[in-house]
Amino acid sequence: MRNEKLFNSRSRLTEFLKQILPLVGRRDRQHWGEVYVRGLLTEGGRKTAAAIGQRLPDGDVQALQQFVGQSPWDNEPVRQKLVQVLIKAMSSSPLWIVDDTGFPKKGTHSVGVARQYSGTLGKIGNCQVAVSLSYATDQACIPLDFTLYLPEEWTQDRQRLRKAGVPENITYKPKWELALEMIDRARSWGIPEGAICADAGYGRVTRFRKELASRQLKFVVGIDNTTGVWLEEVDLSPPRYQGFGRPRKRPKNVPKPQSVAEIAQNLPEEAWQTVTWREGTKGTLKSRFACLRVQPSHSYYNRDEEPEKPLWLLIEWPLKEKEPTKYWFSNLPEDTPLKDLVYIAKGRWWIEQNYQQLKEELGLDHYEGRSWLGWNHHVTLTMIAFGFLTLELLRDKKNFWVDYPEGTSGNPDHSGNMDGNMHGLWPKNN
Repeated sequence: MRNEKLFNSRSRLTEFLKQILPLVGRRDRQHWGEVYVRGLLTEGGRKTAAAIGQRLPDGDVQALQQFVGQSPWDNEPVRQKLVQVLIKAMSSSPLWIVDDTGFPKKGTHSVGVARQYSGTLGKIGNCQVAVSLSYATDQACIPLDFTLYLPEEWTQDRQRLRKAGVPENITYKPKWELALEMIDRARSWGIPEGAICADAGYGRVTRFRKELASRQLKFVVGIDNTTGVWLEEVDLSPPRYQGFGRPRKRPKNVPKPQSVAEIAQNLPEEAWQTVTWREGTKGTLKSRFACLRVQPSHSYYNRDEEPEKPLWLLIEWPLKEKEPTKYWFSNLPEDTPLKDLVYIAKGRWWIEQNYQQLKEELGLDHYEGRSWLGWNHHVTLTMIAFGFLTLELLRDKKNFWVDYPEGTSGNPDHSGNMDGNMHGLWPKNN
């Protein structure tokens, strides 16, 4: 955030933080929380406790490091209050976006760091990976929650976990399961629910789709082109037991499933429609899509699983491409228009933009401590800073007037500073 804009909005920042920071506890914690968030919002520089403490006039490196890395405040109620404040300024017809992002790291001691695949890096590298849940509308997108993913090499090493301060009840969970926990948590907070969208890293997991369906949640999730389906609904109920041998769990003579890639290649030309889903920075975004009802076949081969109900298969095949580029499953109703399926599937565009702003402007991945508590505190404070930026963005879109801080004229003095104090950010007389 440009320092001049931050200075002009300082009264709004103060009022915003008054709603959130009491949940960190004592007044001194609230004070250092305000300093830290202000430091995250300033232009340039590293967004660590040490850098903020040195950069701000009221900074204190030791106090900020203690507040972030050791102070025993619970991040969950802070996040809950934050998102409840933010969604009041947003529409209640959201999408919930599941994704993950990497935090490149050196060494082996930072909590959760390992050689693992990161979409951020586009390869396997030494990094932390966090799973996120976000709330997106036509106006804006905010993170609801983050969970640090712990690889099995971490969860199998109790000494390493204790050294990083990881709670005793934390065990290994795949990313899709961490996503479900965040979804359940957000629902318990009373957040308006929306269709879940996620990439194939989550959508290819049958258990993830089934768990969403069991919660009566709608979804549009990516899948691999090798995913098997039937074009007709297949009765997979077990045959009547004949009284000898082991009871069979699946009937005989079930037709062989096809991959979604095979189905896409065999669709007639009239199955494809051009759909526009939004205006991008480089013009109208549109592509060719087809959708049809299918029954996933995975549970037929994994005989201990209940079969999935028929789903929508959504396929994207741009005109200039030799083959389809993306596939999705959705459990939206059978009368759902194609354009609605496309709109939700493409709703993930928000997330890369958010990650970029969270990291490049606010220092989401700048935390240099090694502890579980410190990582979660830094992420929570970054979410608060991002939340304030979102409110300022919405305020600008609505063309509200500028309300300058009390005791200032709102005009630069002759030195170019706002009331001689802009570059200090803040205090003097604050």
